[in-house]
Amino acid sequence: MIFRRTDLPLDRDAVSRFLPWLVAFMVYLSMLSLAGTMLLSDLAGHWKQGASGSLTVQMAPTEDAKEDTRRTRAVLSILRATHGVIRAEAMDHVQILALLEPWLGPGESVSNLPLPLLIEVKVSPKVPLNLEHLTQRIGVAAPGATIDDHGIWLERLVRLVRTVEALAIGILMLIAFVTVLTVVFATRTGLAIHHEVIEVLHLIGAQDSYIARQFAGHALGLGLRGGFIGLVLASLTMIAISVLREQVTGLRLPDISLSPVQWAAVAALPLVVAVIAMVSARMTVTRSLARML
Repeated sequence: MIFRRTDLPLDRDAVSRFLPWLVAFMVYLSMLSLAGTMLLSDLAGHWKQGASGSLTVQMAPTEDAKEDTRRTRAVLSILRATHGVIRAEAMDHVQILALLEPWLGPGESVSNLPLPLLIEVKVSPKVPLNLEHLTQRIGVAAPGATIDDHGIWLERLVRLVRTVEALAIGILMLIAFVTVLTVVFATRTGLAIHHEVIEVLHLIGAQDSYIARQFAGHALGLGLRGGFIGLVLASLTMIAISVLREQVTGLRLPDISLSPVQWAAVAALPLVVAVIAMVSARMTVTRSLARML
């Protein structure tokens, strides 16, 4: 359809020069929006998988190391005797420093800080825990001890991800709508410019479907051209972001690379936009020619 001979000089129109760049801009925004949504969804999935079914018990340290050891053992005894607790282990000094390193960085100054006493708890998702009762029991054994339930911030994280996904879908729909309007405007402009040629084609027996195919093929070609430009620009942008992420040292940034399936989904966007342009042009020409007769 793209390379067959046409009777309309559509390539000479002014819209043929700016339409590919508009499509490229829309494809660029669509790809970045879709890629960002995929990365955020994967990141939230990793966080949820790592924090799901886990608790953290935190206690403020005292000046007496023996007292801290006694309190830690008392809390561990309560946790390990609680139904539904799979594992409870106290975190040593090195593990706590590793948790603080992404925010405070490595160094001797961090190790001299009064670090809290932490106990990592793994619970069974099949057994509900009465956290209020468990907190009271732990508070008796170690006054001031608190339980950090990861489910609260996980729920907020999931809500945030769903909101961002809804916004991304809205952006994609808006881009598709603008693409349709742009193609409709360009097609109607082409119909007005080549009105006399179209009338001649009608006089020699050309059907509306024949003329509509020429506009549709032209729009598909422009859409593919603009989609390829947008694909290249978006790919370069994502690669540049990935390179910059690798150059950042001292922070444990999440992996922002796409999987092959996600790359395939993102790369299919230019083709989708081109098909939208083709269908929009064909429908516009068909309806306009029907009103002309």
